Amino acid sequence: MLPSFLLVVLLVELTPGPNMGWLALLSASEGKRAGFAATAGIGLGLAIIAAASALGLAQLAQASELIFNFLRYAGAAFLLWLAWEAWMGEREVSPAAIHKRETPAKHFRRGLIINLLNPKAALFFIGVLPVHIVADRSVAMQTIQLSIAYVAIATLIHITIVLLAGRAHGWLSSGPYANLIRRGFAIMLAAIALWFFVATFQ
Repeated sequence: MLPSFLLVVLLVELTPGPNMGWLALLSASEGKRAGFAATAGIGLGLAIIAAASALGLAQLAQASELIFNFLRYAGAAFLLWLAWEAWMGEREVSPAAIHKRETPAKHFRRGLIINLLNPKAALFFIGVLPVHIVADRSVAMQTIQLSIAYVAIATLIHITIVLLAGRAHGWLSSGPYANLIRRGFAIMLAAIALWFFVATFQ
């Protein structure tokens, strides 16, 4: 069942979504270093969700409307907070100033939090992954293998996004219109937050 699972994961990860939009936006506005740190956080978040799903915690979130609603509202609110922070940021947006203000650890934590607050990730593991489990083999081992494959594919795609979007960082972070561009990114980030909120209801 591994080939079919890998194909499903590839299609799911290549479909534009809030996580992909936020990561591309971050890499373009603050550089590849920030994007790679966020990618590491997203990868860890996926691994944690996979482990929680295996332990049955994700099923609890699905069964409890209160928990599920909290996750989706919190995820959208966190992205909106990031948009507000970007909008109210310092006027100086040169690479040196950005590097001083934002650390890789901060981007790592943001990537981790955004992914942990995305209930759709948990629903993927409890709705799609079990379909590819073979009943006459170790369920635990298969879950681990498929989860590792999922995280690996997602991380490779995220790295590609960072590399492509990071190329635009140079001209976006310097010049007379850099602050205006940064605020434009804040508006787009807010739009992604609303997208994230709407997507959880689909």
